[in-house]
Amino acid sequence: MLSSVWRNRQLILQMTKREVVGRYRGSVMGLAWSFFNPLLMLVIYTFVFSVVFKARWGGNESVDKGSFAILLFVGMIVHGLFAECANRAPGLVVSNVSFVKKVVFPLEILPWIAMGSALFHTFVSLVVLLLVQLFLNHVLPWTVIFFPIIAMPLVLAGMGVAWFLASVGVYLRDVAQTVSIFTTVLMFLSPVFYPISALPEKYHIWLRLNPLSSIIEEGRKSLVFGLPPDWINWSLTTLASVMMAWLGFWWFQKTRRGFADVL
Repeated sequence: MLSSVWRNRQLILQMTKREVVGRYRGSVMGLAWSFFNPLLMLVIYTFVFSVVFKARWGGNESVDKGSFAILLFVGMIVHGLFAECANRAPGLVVSNVSFVKKVVFPLEILPWIAMGSALFHTFVSLVVLLLVQLFLNHVLPWTVIFFPIIAMPLVLAGMGVAWFLASVGVYLRDVAQTVSIFTTVLMFLSPVFYPISALPEKYHIWLRLNPLSSIIEEGRKSLVFGLPPDWINWSLTTLASVMMAWLGFWWFQKTRRGFADVL
C-alpha cells in the first residue's frame, strides 16, 4: 500500500493538480470559488441554525453567533472531507475505463487523487475558518498545529472506504446513490451541528462508535478551545484507521482482476 504511493507520487501529484484546476476551468473566478464556497456555506448554516432555529451550542446561552459558526464549521470540514471521498469513490474506476482497458495504469492511485483533491478543499476551508476566528477573537490558539495530526486517521479511514467503494462501484452501479444517502445521514448522526454532551448519556456510546465523532470533537478542542488532543484516543483511532485502509486496499487489489471484464 505504501510502496505504491511512493512509486507513483509524481503521477499522483500531477493528476491531483489537474483534478483541482480542471474543476474550475472555464469559470470567471477560477480557484477563487474554492475559497468562497466554504465561506458562503458557513454564513448560510450559521444563519439557519442560530438565527432561524435560534439554536444554542449544547444549550449554552453564552455562545454567541460567531463562536457557534466556528464550532459548526469544524464539524462541516471533517464531515466534508470524508463525504467528498466517499461520494466520488464508486465512480472512480467506472469513469476511467480507458485506464482499465487501453493503458497500463496503477488503478490503486485513483482514490489517492480523489483524496488529494478533497484535502485541497479541506485546506482552503481550514484557512477560511482560521481567518474568521482571527477576525472575531483576534487570536488563534497555538494548538491549531495539532489539527493535521488529528485529521490523519480520517485520511486513512477515508482511503480504506474509497478503495472498497471504488471496487464495489464497478460491479454494483447502485452503490453511488446509496453512498450519497449514507453520507447525508452520517452528517446528522455525527456531532456536526451539536456537541456529544448535548445528547442524553445513554446515546453517547452509540455516537462514539461513529469514527467521525472522535475526530470532530478533537478537532474542536485543538482549533477552538486551545486544548491538545487525547493521545490515547488518537492512537486507538489511528490503529483502527490503518487497519481499515489496509483492508480496503487489499479488497481493491483482489477484485481489480475482473474490472476489464465488467467494463
